[in-house]
Amino acid sequence: MTSTELENLVRMGQLKKELCTPEEFGGLVSSGAKRLADAENDSLSMESRFDLAYNAAHALALAALRHAGYRSGNRYVVFQALAHSLGIEAATWRVLAKAHEKRNFAEYEGVLDVDDRLLADLLAAARSVLLAVRKLPALKNK
Repeated sequence: MTSTELENLVRMGQLKKELCTPEEFGGLVSSGAKRLADAENDSLSMESRFDLAYNAAHALALAALRHAGYRSGNRYVVFQALAHSLGIEAATWRVLAKAHEKRNFAEYEGVLDVDDRLLADLLAAARSVLLAVRKLPALKNK
């Protein structure tokens, strides 16, 4: 899938065009699905579940972007591109963007401010991305 918006991000230096292998795509989807399953474990702390769900969502969003033939080193752009790489609605990637902000604040300031609502929204967003990614056509080796 290509789109004018993704090509604009290439021109702006936010994305690079790069083919994805079936192995890379499969590895990202597998990693995302496993982390999401672990994040559903409510015996873990909220912070651990948030971290697992966030990283699951990122792996899945990256899988979608790679499937579309692009790469980005910027996690926010990977989430933002979901509207164009996977057709995900804005409300879903906005949840992921909010989680990204919380994750960055935790990483760089040492404060993780997560509540039940954000975790539930993040889990739902990650599930939506997983379902959509699993519907993508198989990649072929080139």
